[in-house]
Amino acid sequence: MSSVSGFYENGGAVSFGHRLAGSEAFKNLFKEGMHLVELSAAYLDGPGRLEARALPRAIALAYASESMRLTTRLMQMASWLLMQRAVNEGEMSPAQAALEKNKVKLARQDLSCDPQSFASLPEILQDLCEQSMRLQARILHLDSLLYQGPARDSARARPIAIESQLAMLREAFDARGG
Repeated sequence: MSSVSGFYENGGAVSFGHRLAGSEAFKNLFKEGMHLVELSAAYLDGPGRLEARALPRAIALAYASESMRLTTRLMQMASWLLMQRAVNEGEMSPAQAALEKNKVKLARQDLSCDPQSFASLPEILQDLCEQSMRLQARILHLDSLLYQGPARDSARARPIAIESQLAMLREAFDARGG
């Protein structure tokens, strides 16, 4: 059992995010992320350079922009994955990770160019960008579960606030018999 799976929140309930972070699913996510870093580096340092030279100027600029964004996105995710693996293996406490997490600027990064320019990029770069964005969404979701909690997740904060207000109204009506 990893050190992360011992986390308890919400009055003794085991946090789903912490169980997921210490699971086989996380190990697979880690492998997938590191493999994508390797694939991207091999492409950008090899065939990608050759393909970029053959592109028209406007598309070459889009290629440069997307390849930089891809590299940044992957480095952010790799840093986060390595940090979380250190927590899972007991090399770092969850509290230390929460502090260190602020140094890892994990943030959603979309494409920088318009859809038409993106469609004109080499297919391999398009595929790497799309894979990295899907992986990024999964990591951001796990990060939200681990470090922000569902009540503070900005995408879900409003529905939770409404749900709590409705629950209070139900309690008030139930208490009055009605």
